[in-house]
Amino acid sequence: MKMPQRLCRSLVALFCLSIACAGGAVAKSDANPSNAKLDKESCLKCHENKHDAIKVPIVIDGEEEERELRQIDTRKFARSVHSNLQCVDCHKNIVDSRKNHQIDKTVAKADCIGCHEGLWAKVQQEGKARDNPRLELVFKNIEAYKNSFHARENKDIPGTPLAKCDDCHSSHEFDVPPKGSERRTAWHKSIPQTCGTKCHEDQLEIYGASVHGEEVIDKGNIKAAVCTDCHSAHSVTGTSGDAYKLANVQSCGDCHKEEIASFRDTYHGKVSALGWAYTARCVSCHDSHGIKAVDDPKSKVHPNNRLKTCQSCHDGKKLPKATEGFVTFAPHANAHDFDKYPQMYVVTKFMIWLLIGVFAFFWLHSALWYYREWRERKLFKTEAHVRVEGLDLPPGKHFERFAIGWRIGHLMFALTTMTLVLTGTTALFAETAWAPVVAKALGGPNVLGIIHRVAAGIFVGIFMIHFIYVMQKLLRDKNFKWFGPDSLVPNWKDLDDMIGMFKWFFGMGPKPLFDRWTYFEKFDYWAVFWGVNIIGWSGLMLALPHITAQYFPGWVFNVATVVHGEEAFLAAVFLFTVHFFNNHFRPNKLPPPDVVMFTGTQSLEEFRHEHPAQYQRLLESGELQQRLVDAPSRPLHVGSVILGLTLITVGLVLLVLVSNGFFVTMM
Repeated sequence: MKMPQRLCRSLVALFCLSIACAGGAVAKSDANPSNAKLDKESCLKCHENKHDAIKVPIVIDGEEEERELRQIDTRKFARSVHSNLQCVDCHKNIVDSRKNHQIDKTVAKADCIGCHEGLWAKVQQEGKARDNPRLELVFKNIEAYKNSFHARENKDIPGTPLAKCDDCHSSHEFDVPPKGSERRTAWHKSIPQTCGTKCHEDQLEIYGASVHGEEVIDKGNIKAAVCTDCHSAHSVTGTSGDAYKLANVQSCGDCHKEEIASFRDTYHGKVSALGWAYTARCVSCHDSHGIKAVDDPKSKVHPNNRLKTCQSCHDGKKLPKATEGFVTFAPHANAHDFDKYPQMYVVTKFMIWLLIGVFAFFWLHSALWYYREWRERKLFKTEAHVRVEGLDLPPGKHFERFAIGWRIGHLMFALTTMTLVLTGTTALFAETAWAPVVAKALGGPNVLGIIHRVAAGIFVGIFMIHFIYVMQKLLRDKNFKWFGPDSLVPNWKDLDDMIGMFKWFFGMGPKPLFDRWTYFEKFDYWAVFWGVNIIGWSGLMLALPHITAQYFPGWVFNVATVVHGEEAFLAAVFLFTVHFFNNHFRPNKLPPPDVVMFTGTQSLEEFRHEHPAQYQRLLESGELQQRLVDAPSRPLHVGSVILGLTLITVGLVLLVLVSNGFFVTMM
């Protein structure tokens, strides 16, 4: 009996030892990653969307909570760009297939950025970058994302960005459908839901009731704007920054091309094009997510709501309060649409034909004059209009043509005009490459506007002083003849001289004998009167919009903008081409400059050549002797030459800028 009992005990011990060894082996196998089965199939046994969601702990605001892991739709995963990868190709820190994974903390978590940056670095090292344009695009998107608003740390969940790649792309399902395909359409339409459902619920609700939302969500129109059209896909930035505000204007313009073109013609659009975002932009008037149709009573630009919308900026605090005329201002006026904007159409056509007429006549006049003088100089031909043999005139004397007041007035006019051209055309041609540079150098559009208005005030002030002085002097002179040879009022002789000049151009007659003022000098003089009134009054209306809108309808702003800009363009180009040619660049004037307007005097030879009729008249009356003065000193002459060349250089630089602006806006 003892023997079997002993055998029985031995068998029990052996069985227990076997169980222990087996358990140890299993435990060892469980802890050994090399024996774990970590392929897609084993992972999907738990993570497929057919099973209950797996919850993991997460710390939010210092408290431990749970979040559900994303479940995998095997059908969508099978056609994704990552379908050929194993789960652990990305989730490298998972080292076993147990329910509660053992995590290797020395290995980084799954990271889209790190993976794609590594792939891009590899193809660059292999010299295959050109063969992988798609991978390069992904790398550029990564760089944009790193500087984006989404890449900032989520303060509620430290160490986590506000939005990861997977939040938008769903790495297990991501696949860019081919352009034009139905899946591409569905993908585009899903963008508002992607952004809104996860993070921006309030904005999605507002967007859904907007014209864009109705087009996309209700009507399936993929041409209507979705989130990424305005905020971009990867370089999402905060909406309060100037960079975003300016880019947002262009984003609207990418779809609304006619509207952005007309917006750029307004003051708001000019400031925006110069690179500043403090004036009204598209969203200022139309709203951002809740854009409504213009005829919708809830729209911010509905006629019943426009004044309130304008007064959100023109509130009487920072800016004078908007008045009733603001309601009928057309920020998208089209000068080619007579039915909707008849005033703009008529004024624009008038200004275009005015520019064509003035430039066609005077450029032709200058070209013919240049050719005739160049030809005569080439043939060494001189034309003696007045015989001076035997005249008792002291040698070396000059004729005093302009008194000191005229010379100072001319210099001040020149300086203020160039200042006005620079500051005005910087705004007028804000879309050019040079305009933002000038605006920044001068301190921005606000300072630019101040300089422009101060220069305009000085210009008008000089004009009024000149006008009052001349009028009171002429009215007191009982012998002054308003249509006489000393008057700047046009007369029939000017018409005869002009016709005579064209005959001379074509060799059909002698050159006319000009008196004190030529017909082209009179045109220069009276053009200032026209310009001061047209440019001045239109500029004043634009500078004081709240007062203008009290007495005039809003379309006056549209008309004033056209008139002010086009007339200023006409004045600038005329001055720096025709006026410069007449006084500095004719063959008989070369080399420039003609300094008579700086010294006030001319040599007798030059005087009798330029104004032979006046010369003869003064000679016969005996007045010529009384008007003779000493030649200007050398320092005065040299200084006048330097000043003249400086002003001509500045004028020609401005002409280049204005010409560039004209051709850029025409393209």
